[in-house]
Amino acid sequence: MPDGSASSLAPTIAPPRPAAAILLAWRNLAYDRARFVVTMVGVTFAVVLVAAQAGLFFGFTQITTAVIEHTGADLWVALHGLRNFEITMPMKERNRTIILGVPGVARAEALCVFFTAWRKPQGGYESVLVVGFDPNSGMAGPWNLVAGDPADLRLPDAIAIDDINKDKLGIENLGDTAEISQHRARVVGFTHGIRSFTTSPYVFASFRNAINFGPIGDDQANYVIVKLAKDADPASVAAEIRRRLPAMDVLRRADFSEMTKTYWMFTTGAGTAILVAAGLGLVVGMVIVAQVLYATTIDHLVEFATLRAMGAPQSFITAIILWQAAITATLGYAIGIVLALVIAHASQGSTALIVVPPSLAAGLFVVTFAMCAAASLISIRKVMTLDPAMVFQR
Repeated sequence: MPDGSASSLAPTIAPPRPAAAILLAWRNLAYDRARFVVTMVGVTFAVVLVAAQAGLFFGFTQITTAVIEHTGADLWVALHGLRNFEITMPMKERNRTIILGVPGVARAEALCVFFTAWRKPQGGYESVLVVGFDPNSGMAGPWNLVAGDPADLRLPDAIAIDDINKDKLGIENLGDTAEISQHRARVVGFTHGIRSFTTSPYVFASFRNAINFGPIGDDQANYVIVKLAKDADPASVAAEIRRRLPAMDVLRRADFSEMTKTYWMFTTGAGTAILVAAGLGLVVGMVIVAQVLYATTIDHLVEFATLRAMGAPQSFITAIILWQAAITATLGYAIGIVLALVIAHASQGSTALIVVPPSLAAGLFVVTFAMCAAASLISIRKVMTLDPAMVFQR
């Protein structure tokens, strides 16, 4: 309604129709293109920021539990006090033999996990997280192998690392060597996409090779991972293991995964910081949208007063303002989610993973729509308090 004339509005309100409200809402927004662009930038910024921060949250939760989820183990056994996958105390490896004797246990394998020093071929040190597994079964071993043969991990000093960490670890090609705790380590495989939540890259090795690299003894392990027989009851087997090994924690895979996720994302505050940043992005976007939608309404107060003087119902005027918000939300969301998906795709080759699942995209649309609708309430309140007589006082 940029022309402000009552005669041009009369056909659209007698009787008012939804199409008329949509048309007037679009004309209000498009009348001042610069302001409309600012509105789009505000909504798009909010969508991209919230999507990126929430995507980081989803990505980090995947990273923290990646090894746990890929082992295929049904139960995890470790010394009492376990809180996350990366940090645990060594126990006697002979516990594995005791666990193997529990009815319902099909396999029980020793696993070692520890931080240690990596010396680059060119000099300099990095911290790495070594995962020592049984290469005969592959449980807890590397996945997404893009170069090398998994069988080579049985060889002395053989290891596999992720190609994302090549530069960080000073490795270029298969066959390159480095030192782990002053022991020679030869890279025989590259994985892709196995990230560590900590700053220490994963290094996969056979259990025996890992023992040579690490601080634990030949008769020790950090975990015993258990594969159950087909018809075994996980709760009953876990209870029996606890009875035979009362000093141990016995966790189902899902419970251990959730424990690790909760520890890193909330106990350390990392997840809270990400969620706060996402919330701030939403608030900033809402403030920008509220300001612009309100300014657009103020610019057209005379036209809204004219509609009221001509007898347009409040529902029709409210519909115009809400359609302004709906158009803004839809266009801003469309642009923002495309940019967020591009950023998420680009993160696949970086150490920080951004994941935008369909559920997040759908939820973000609802949030964006609600944000714009909430921002329009200020404008609705202003219009509803207008005195129609102001049209005749000009």
